[in-house]
Amino acid sequence: MHDIRAIRENPDALDAALARRGDAPEAAVLLSLDEARRAKILAAETAQAEQNKASKLVGAAKAKGDEAEFERLRALVSEKKAEVAAMQAEARELDAQLTDKLARIGNLPADDVPDGADENDNVEVNRWGTPPSLDFTPKEHFEIAGVAALMDFELAAKISGSRFVVLKGAVARIHRALAQFMVDTHVDENGLTEVNSPVLVRDEAMYGTDKLPKFGEDSYQTTNGWWLVPTSEVPLTYSVAGEILEASALPIRMTAHTLCFRSEAGSAGKDTAGMLRQHQFEKVEMVSVTHPDESEAEQKRMLRCAEDLLERLGLPYRTVILCTGDMGFGARRTYDIEAWLPGQNAYREISSVSTTGDFQARRMNARFRPEGGGKPAFVHTLNGSGLAVGRCLIAVLENGQQADGSVVLPEVLAPYLGGRRLLTAEGALA
Repeated sequence: MHDIRAIRENPDALDAALARRGDAPEAAVLLSLDEARRAKILAAETAQAEQNKASKLVGAAKAKGDEAEFERLRALVSEKKAEVAAMQAEARELDAQLTDKLARIGNLPADDVPDGADENDNVEVNRWGTPPSLDFTPKEHFEIAGVAALMDFELAAKISGSRFVVLKGAVARIHRALAQFMVDTHVDENGLTEVNSPVLVRDEAMYGTDKLPKFGEDSYQTTNGWWLVPTSEVPLTYSVAGEILEASALPIRMTAHTLCFRSEAGSAGKDTAGMLRQHQFEKVEMVSVTHPDESEAEQKRMLRCAEDLLERLGLPYRTVILCTGDMGFGARRTYDIEAWLPGQNAYREISSVSTTGDFQARRMNARFRPEGGGKPAFVHTLNGSGLAVGRCLIAVLENGQQADGSVVLPEVLAPYLGGRRLLTAEGALA
């Protein structure tokens, strides 16, 4: 959410930042609504003052026995009361229009975010590992012999439809092991607090984390009004909504492993084979709530937490900073980490780490009290995948595949797999 006072002071800055995103200018419309709203509020206050003044004179006229003046003043009070009510209603409507308009305008990109139109203009900032040199034609994850029978898309389609998968046996266990490894690392080594959060949330939580009103079609809503979370960013971030935190309590660092649900609206025809793009998936999320002075460093710290997981798993990756045209609605800056997938001969996104500045905090009124006193200020919020479990499973399977259809698994997963490090071509752990 944007601060209308800042827009009043520098409307050109808003439009220039929106232009970097490829969005149309908004300042003129916003300022017109704001001016009309403030004018209506002022008119209502003026009418209220006239009503109050007339109300005081009514008694005096009655006491003097001036019936004509008494009736005139009483009619004036009634007239002003109706005027005030009408103007206050109009002011509320204009305020609602302004708030809705502000809620639909994306966050402003940080100065160091590269300008660009789409993913082709993203800029690589880091690369780790070397893609495996295979002496056979690599298969996609669902084609690997040891995987195929344990990754059942037909059964999922029978149960739920397209873009779902049923994992069985050893593959289901590897998937679970990955999530446990991620959470344990975040808690034991990265200093995050594990949270078991709801996956059904209210409108307010979706709105506060910028998923509503503009992107309702991207998520699922139940018949009684709850939303299925697109990621646990929503409940974790919204946990500080309406709070005034002590500065000494910051940063707050949380992690959660949850189911996530996305309608994938607008993605028809994209990644239809395999489990790269699903309606239901699992993710280990990282969320930080910080002092504004610390959010830049916190994003870099979170990015390293995600990159480190991939390095421990031995998965080659590259990190890119998203350009203005590819960045999400609520982000000021986003880094994507893309893992190497031999079956696609390409790097594919496995994590996004974003800072929103005070964009979400304004929407949900999350503030902190500065040390030494002073007016409460908005916190900064950050979120990042640490990591997308299903996509990490894909990367592990494809990078570890062998010519005979078996898969060599990362050493760090052995403690979660009973010490075993091989998925055989027959689909068993050995």
